[in-house]
Amino acid sequence: MRTSNHLIGLINFFTFLASIPILGGGIWLSSRANNTDCLKFLQWPLIIIGVSIMVVSLAGFAGACYRNTFLMYLYLWAMFFIIAALVAFVIFAYAVTDKGSGRPVLNRVYLEYYLQDYSGWLEERVSSQSYWGKISSCIRDSHACAKMGKSYNGIPESAEMYYLRKLSPIESGCCKPPTECGYVYQNETVWLPGGGLVGADRDCVRWSNDQEQLCYNCNSCKAGVLASLKKSWRKVSVINIVILILLVIMYMVAIAAFRHNKRIDNDEPYGETRMEKAQPSRIHF
Repeated sequence: MRTSNHLIGLINFFTFLASIPILGGGIWLSSRANNTDCLKFLQWPLIIIGVSIMVVSLAGFAGACYRNTFLMYLYLWAMFFIIAALVAFVIFAYAVTDKGSGRPVLNRVYLEYYLQDYSGWLEERVSSQSYWGKISSCIRDSHACAKMGKSYNGIPESAEMYYLRKLSPIESGCCKPPTECGYVYQNETVWLPGGGLVGADRDCVRWSNDQEQLCYNCNSCKAGVLASLKKSWRKVSVINIVILILLVIMYMVAIAAFRHNKRIDNDEPYGETRMEKAQPSRIHF
């Protein structure tokens, strides 16, 4: 087996390893979709790309080991489209999560989230009635709000201690009323109206101490889901960008090694310019 075949085989081995973080990121998003973020379609493109890289790298490895030209062509073309799909996914992930962030609140450590700070395709999808009914049910079934309860030596957490907590976007948006509403803290999921009128925010009248309702129908809850999705997607996208750079480098090396094999198969000295066909193809490896 030629040295270049060894190189192509080694590249495919590393490509196979590179698919593991991508697949792992998709599985991580899937677990969050079932427990935290509650949006269950975003992880599938990533899982499909990860599995595709695994399968194609195995085909390339077999092609290098057995000097199978068909498998090598299949590997190079398939990897080209997979890299293009990964680039498109990374761009899409950043494009749909580029707007919106939490707002600081006076005398509070946690942030609060407002739906008007978000816009675009993802905001419209989360806010739609057909999706929000499923998302809110998922949040309720995950018991994210019930898990917030804390006590010290049997004594419930005080308001002052609660205000110092760093709440997740879901906890801040779905498990309590907005601060501007003027509700008075009793415990993590029970708030009573203050002495004055509640704020002008519509979420102020949507809040309920019913543990099955809370603020699951509030715009702040939808904003909290969007903020949680943004955080999850950005984490995965950073890993994808690193893997993408490595894949492109390995892909270019694989093309160079494959062309070197073709020159040797055609008995061409290294560096010699080969005569092209009368009508050469536009794209060739």
